[in-house]
Order: sequence, then structure tokens, then C-alpha cells
Amino acid sequence: MSSQLIKIESTPDLVDQVYRSLLDAISEGSLAPGARIMQEDIAEQLAVSRQPVLQALRLLKKDGFVLDAPGRGVLVAPLDVGWLTQIYQVRSALDALAAGLAARAHFRIDPALISQGRTAARSNDIKAMIAADARFHGAIYAASGNPLIAQSAQLHWHHIRRAMGAVLQASTMRESIWDEHEAIADAMARGDEATAEGLIRRHVEDASRNLSGLLSTALQPTPPPTALPA
Repeated sequence: MSSQLIKIESTPDLVDQVYRSLLDAISEGSLAPGARIMQEDIAEQLAVSRQPVLQALRLLKKDGFVLDAPGRGVLVAPLDVGWLTQIYQVRSALDALAAGLAARAHFRIDPALISQGRTAARSNDIKAMIAADARFHGAIYAASGNPLIAQSAQLHWHHIRRAMGAVLQASTMRESIWDEHEAIADAMARGDEATAEGLIRRHVEDASRNLSGLLSTALQPTPPPTALPA
């Protein structure tokens, strides 16, 4: 006699959706460091019950994006320059390894990725800029032929994403990032491992220095509660 199983309907994971919505707002600066997040406010804005919001906030706290607040709610955690510098040191090594391996294979990156990145850089859409950057670096990881590179980079991607958001909000040189990307792509296509490794290492180290300078010189005020972007 064969067993009769009830078909499981696929439903969205509300906790993951709330988590990603809040993380987007934190990364893009809509929820700035020090902003207070109230469970009931988020539930109302996202039109969900409080339970998935509570679970999402617990995950954000575990991942270091929010902190317990005096009284009710939580606060968006400040950016820790020391911690982020260490993350960028690891990313620099991973990206250099990936670019070198990709150059060995004469990898030619899709020109559309460069074009999309330049379009995003000319916009005011921080989320689009971050996504374009992630696609570029992700393509290099995939081309390296070593899946451990992408897996290792992914461990701290959310923190890098938040750091990128902070830099892009203040940067006046968004398009120059894509000049650097194009130079890296050219070196990989030529099979020039040393140049590709050097360029991408410098690219990541410059991003780390820009972030350190931004956080070292700018105070992070505590704003009033901020609505999530529509």
C-alpha cells in the first residue's frame, strides 16, 4: 500500500522577507546607526504580524546589525571600523585569489555587467549600486573555478553590503569604481594574473580606507524613528 502524502503549498518565508527588508533599510541608510526600531511599527508598515518581525529582529541582533535599546525596541548598531577593516582584509585576499584564477582562464566578464554598474552609479539608487557591485565580484568568484571562494566571501557579505552602502551614500566618485572594475576585467581577459590580482587588491583596500576615513571623521547621530522605504 503506497503512502498518501499531502501536498505542501509553497509559501513565502515571512521572517526572511522581514529580515531582508530591514537589512535593505539599514544598508541603504534609511535606518541609520542609532535609529530605534519598534516591533509594532515595523509590523504595521510591512503589513505582517508581530511574530515574524520579532524573529527577524532576533536574527539581526545575532548578526550584529541591531542592539538592545533602553526601554522598548532595538537600535541600529553603529558601524565598527575595526571589525569592518578586518573583513575587508579577508575580502582583499579572496578577491585577489579569484581574479588571479579567473585571469589564468582568460575570463571575459559580460560587458553588460559593466554597463549596468555604470547606469546604477549614475542613479541615486544605493540598492542598485550594491547589487551591481555584487554581480561583478560574484562573476569573478564563479570564474575562479573554486567554489570555496564564493562560500567564504558570502560569510560576511551582509556586513560588506552595509559598509558599501555607507560609502556610496557619501561618495562623489561612484563611477570611478566602475573604471577600476573595467581595468580588472581587461587584465583578466588578457590573462595577466599579476595585474588582475594587484588591481583588485588595491580596489578593495581603497574601499576599506574610504570607509575608515568616513567613519573616523563623521559622527553618527541618532535620528528619530525612520519609516522603511516604500
